[in-house]
Amino acid sequence: MLEYLIFGITYGFIAAVQPGPLQTYIISQTLTKGWKLTLPVSIAPIISDIPIFFLTIFVLNLFSDSFLSAIRILGGIFLIYLAFKTYSTWKNYNTSEITIKQNNKTFTNAIIVNILNPNPYLGWSLIMGPLFLEGWQISPHYGISLIIGFYLTMALLLVITILLFAFAKKFGNKVSRHLLGLSAVGLVLFGIYQLSVGLKTVI
Repeated sequence: MLEYLIFGITYGFIAAVQPGPLQTYIISQTLTKGWKLTLPVSIAPIISDIPIFFLTIFVLNLFSDSFLSAIRILGGIFLIYLAFKTYSTWKNYNTSEITIKQNNKTFTNAIIVNILNPNPYLGWSLIMGPLFLEGWQISPHYGISLIIGFYLTMALLLVITILLFAFAKKFGNKVSRHLLGLSAVGLVLFGIYQLSVGLKTVI
């Protein structure tokens, strides 16, 4: 069970620090509206991912184990691809460039942003979904520990991101760059693991 908790924590960390629509929205709202109004946005992914989770698990349950292994291989390739993109972003990171966007309904808009964001669909289809089903087949506790580790880590890191950008803009950007570097390493390691498990099952 600890293994799946660690998987959840690792991917939660990766998802939280990856540049994307939700992260950009959170930073812009923090800078324009302050941390108090933006803080609830940290749990927006938990709410927006509910329909994505059930849809993905339903679809994956329709396919055979060999298909799930192929999905895991694709997931591993996708993670390594993300690692290269993250490394490129880290290498060319500009701490002075932050997109500011004015929005009113902060929390509702964050949910909409995440639902329209392709990353959760890709993450659940290629990585988290197969991992969850694998853990659930061993024991429901394994699957649940994966979910808990993932969402607690993501929410905590989003809170930290909000506070960093609220109280120390330059410092917050520097921390974000360092976290991106760690994320690139985590993506490579997680990608290699996904590939090895998928290939082992197929071979």
